[in-house]
Amino acid sequence: MPSNRLNRWLVLVLILACAIGAALAWRILRKPAQPPAFASGNGRIEATEVNISTKLAGRLVEVLAREGDDVAVGQVLARMDTRVLTADLREAEAAIVQAQHKKTSATAALAQRQNEIAAAEALLAQRTSQLQLSTTEMRRTKELHSGGFVAREKMDVDVTATKTNTALVKAAQAQILAAQAALDAAQAGVLEAQAAVEAAQARAETIRADIDDSTLTAPVGGRVLYRLAEPGEVLAAGGNVLTLLDLSDVYMTLFLPTEQAGLAALGAETRIVLDARPDLSIPARVTFVSPQAQFTPKAVETRTEREKLMFRIKVNIPRDLLLAHAKQVKTGLPGVAWVQLDPSAPWPKDVPPLFSEKKPGP
Repeated sequence: MPSNRLNRWLVLVLILACAIGAALAWRILRKPAQPPAFASGNGRIEATEVNISTKLAGRLVEVLAREGDDVAVGQVLARMDTRVLTADLREAEAAIVQAQHKKTSATAALAQRQNEIAAAEALLAQRTSQLQLSTTEMRRTKELHSGGFVAREKMDVDVTATKTNTALVKAAQAQILAAQAALDAAQAGVLEAQAAVEAAQARAETIRADIDDSTLTAPVGGRVLYRLAEPGEVLAAGGNVLTLLDLSDVYMTLFLPTEQAGLAALGAETRIVLDARPDLSIPARVTFVSPQAQFTPKAVETRTEREKLMFRIKVNIPRDLLLAHAKQVKTGLPGVAWVQLDPSAPWPKDVPPLFSEKKPGP
């Protein structure tokens, strides 16, 4: 009995040693796992949506596009009622004319004040000359009076004339100061009139801009997705009239786990396979990799996948290809996007050929 029990223990020890040795050998000799060369995720074709909205509150007069219409950049899509704005513009233009007339009057007043200063300066020169003459005569009379050649009455007359001329000079100087103050006021009046003209012109330009903005045009070429308002409706400022799809900015959003998202480089080649056309691939490029992980939306993955943290990846279809086949571009179509994580890896055979490589059907 003891020998059988000993043999049994020896067998167990040998088995355990072999297992440990095999595990160590596998751990040492096994090759490290290669990173994936491709990643795939489900998504839907989307396009940038552009809302055509009103700038000002008002009544919608005309809507020139319907859902599904293709529109070009600058095409007129709708018009707002501009009768009130047109009346405001006439009032602003009349205010411009009125302000210009006031400026003309202020300019004339300025010229009049300048002439008054010139006249006051001439008067001052005259009074100064008279003062100099009377002063000279007064000195001469004093000398003659001291010698007894002139009566005192003559000296008193000359002294009085000198004092009178001195007062007249001071009055002329005060008149110049008053004229200068009037000139400054006239110059301020001209500047104020000019400012009034510019304010009236700015008001008119603002109204013209509002009238221009009342004609709603397409900022991008695309397709009308929604017609949100009809003629006759009164819309608030910022009210949406149409929603356009920018067919030059079409993309698919997918979600990849951390390992694959870390290998997805911006600009990486991508192929989109739509459920509606599983026989071909649409070329695309990675244009965005989210810097934050998130739970995948319910509409994209199963509940099991939604419980995982994933990174949002955005892949865009080339603009030239979209514009060349604008009539065939449709949003909302589901499909799978294959992202090339290793640029040197060949594409799997189960990925259909590119759209540009496939011959068009009849």
